[in-house]
Amino acid sequence: MEKLYLDDLTEGAQYTSDTLEVTEADIKRFAREFDPQPFHLDDEAARSTLFGGLAASGWHTAAITMRLMTEGGVPIGGGLVGLGGEISWPKPTRPGDVLHVVSVVTQIRPSKSKPGQGIVTTTSETINQAGDVVQKFVAKLVVYTRAQAAQNAARQV
Repeated sequence: MEKLYLDDLTEGAQYTSDTLEVTEADIKRFAREFDPQPFHLDDEAARSTLFGGLAASGWHTAAITMRLMTEGGVPIGGGLVGLGGEISWPKPTRPGDVLHVVSVVTQIRPSKSKPGQGIVTTTSETINQAGDVVQKFVAKLVVYTRAQAAQNAARQV
């Protein structure tokens, strides 16, 4: 997929990632390492929580989202360099969910102080196979113009 730069982007442009299936083993492996709470680790314990069953950590969903976005969901040249954002998890990610991400460019703001780059705001929804949004992420990204990216690459040689 061709990489895009500030000069290529338009507000309203939409990008859709490939899919990724989340297994029970994936959920438990991530939880053991990064978010060891009972509702992410133990099926029986999870049934008595507000989740009503095993659920992936929101941070696991965020990590999956990042993978899907970087592997083609938002093809920004130079990578997805974030300045911050807002994240929510309206529904849990469950074992067997097949996720994909739909990202929309909602704002493009060229920098006044740093010609050659700008701030791009995207709204990305991570959606399961049933059409449920399991994560919403509004991000501000640093994006270079094509010319600036070429200059940056030339300096690294």
